[in-house]
Amino acid sequence: MTPTRSSSSRWARLRTVALSTILLSSTLTQAFYLPGVAPTEYQDMEPVPLMVNALTPGSDSELKSVIPYDYYDPMFNFCQPEGGPKSQPESLGSILFGDRIWDSAFKIYMRAPEKCKTLCQRDVTAVQAQFINARIKENYVTNWLIDGLPVGHLRGARSKDQEKQLYSIGFPLGVDVGKDAPWFNNHYEIEIDFHRNLQKDTLRVVGITVDPISVSEAVEEEESCGIKVGERMPPMVLDEKGTTMVTYTYSVKWNEVPTAWATRWDKYLLVGEPRIHWFSLVNSIIIVLFLTGMVAMVLLRALHKDISRYNQQEAQEDFQEDFGWKLVHGDIFRTPAYPMLLSIIVGNGSQMFLMASVTILFAALGFLSPSNRGSLATVMIVFYMFFGVVAGFISARLYKMFGGEAWKTNVIGTALLFPSVIFGSFVALNFFLIGANSSGAVPFGTMVGLIALWFLVSTPLSVLGSYLGFQRPKIENPVRANQIPRQIPDQVFYLRPIPSMLIGGILPFGAIFIELYFILNSIWFHKIYYVFGFLFLVFGILIMTCAEVTILMCYFHLCAEDYHWWWRAFFTSGASAVYIFLYSVMYYFTTLQIKSFTSVVLYFGWTAIMSVMFFVLSGAIGFFSTFAFVRKIYGSIKID
Repeated sequence: MTPTRSSSSRWARLRTVALSTILLSSTLTQAFYLPGVAPTEYQDMEPVPLMVNALTPGSDSELKSVIPYDYYDPMFNFCQPEGGPKSQPESLGSILFGDRIWDSAFKIYMRAPEKCKTLCQRDVTAVQAQFINARIKENYVTNWLIDGLPVGHLRGARSKDQEKQLYSIGFPLGVDVGKDAPWFNNHYEIEIDFHRNLQKDTLRVVGITVDPISVSEAVEEEESCGIKVGERMPPMVLDEKGTTMVTYTYSVKWNEVPTAWATRWDKYLLVGEPRIHWFSLVNSIIIVLFLTGMVAMVLLRALHKDISRYNQQEAQEDFQEDFGWKLVHGDIFRTPAYPMLLSIIVGNGSQMFLMASVTILFAALGFLSPSNRGSLATVMIVFYMFFGVVAGFISARLYKMFGGEAWKTNVIGTALLFPSVIFGSFVALNFFLIGANSSGAVPFGTMVGLIALWFLVSTPLSVLGSYLGFQRPKIENPVRANQIPRQIPDQVFYLRPIPSMLIGGILPFGAIFIELYFILNSIWFHKIYYVFGFLFLVFGILIMTCAEVTILMCYFHLCAEDYHWWWRAFFTSGASAVYIFLYSVMYYFTTLQIKSFTSVVLYFGWTAIMSVMFFVLSGAIGFFSTFAFVRKIYGSIKID
């Protein structure tokens, strides 16, 4: 049969759409600037402000602490600008992630080189020296910003091809030389790359690197403070038993490069091993294909035959006794234990799911730029607040379906229970940061702002959603529940509650664990995570995996005449959060070298919070997929 012209054009359009989808998925990570963000144009000798940010524990290979410190913490005793430092405006997400941006005493002018310019002199006391040396041994890095671009240092050897050079954000506070006292970096070789905009005859900053040097004294007549007759001066060592005079100096060098302003972030975002992301994606796809095949076999073969046989029994003269999953049709929609709690956490899980889905989609489309600091966290909080209406609506609908009558408790619980657990844990961890005098401690004003968002935005929307949900008619189940519950036979070991949940949870975790490694590196090593195209695809695979594995486990339980599926559906896919926490424990022992009590509490505290949030998110996916599956199969058979 010869295809018609219309069918040929239809297939051509489908091929075009498929090709466009593939190209989109591979290029989702290429846009890094929000629409409307414009570069700063400079003229010769125009001031180029240098901003300072919090000092963070970071290294390309080792992490020994998770506590950030303010740049102008008195214990560091850094140089301050005339009139005192002035804080810069920051977004909500930037504050929550520990950014504390201030102006500085550095005087930098466009295309104006500097050689060994003295910034200031400071007397470092013995107590300050002990504090600074301890931070050097913990691999702390200094963070600066110029034109919104973080200052970095070259990772590895310098390459002739500037486009292939890899940057790490920040530069070392000092050098740990082992048993001897560490060297403190007090001279900064600042190298700024600029690009000439020929259309406007202006200059744009496109790259900044700093080579920190430890020198005991300045030699102004040489090209660099730390060089004298071809030999480096003795390093600056802070005396932990007395006062040390420290002279801070810096040099500035300008380089004109062809790097375009729109691609200036690429040096920070290059991935050392991009094949690992592809391996992660292929691994996840294989798991999904396996589960899809299993579900297809269940639905198309076993269930289809069972439903056909049951529906043909009325036409047969000989009576055939029910067996398998049809035996529990009178108990399958029996109200579960603790219906109030189940409806509340499913509602909050739906809120978390929508928040994560929309945020990842926006990030994958390039709307969350790394140049807009804290935009990812800010958008997550905003979406979570506005999706409170979804949490209230779903919770109310489920609770009404379960026959619940304490609707006021349901409304209050949906709006306050889960957020209270997360916020309470957040406040508790914040006290540890306050006790450590860390810049990561959330200020009181920001905390009040979060509470205001919770009670003035999220809570009213949740109450509105609950009102709308209770106004809707009750969800009717396709099969009525018997008055007397059926006895459940003894189950084999792997179908008992805890083993079956752990078995079901390992597959969703297996689909994401490789990408999880990069996410943990981004969080704890203060690296920029930008491969949202991969994350978008992996998140879609996670949804399919949670849904399919929960449906399979539910089918196996129903065939074994176990009709307690409500909570089990939630816990089966939610159990992947247990593996995420266990993986974080392994990550702690194999990758991190954290020893201080406060850092350990912060690490496991934040890991526990992330695991709980993932638990309710993935649990909601499993619950709704199983709910739809059970309603479908029991609505397809004839019940006397």
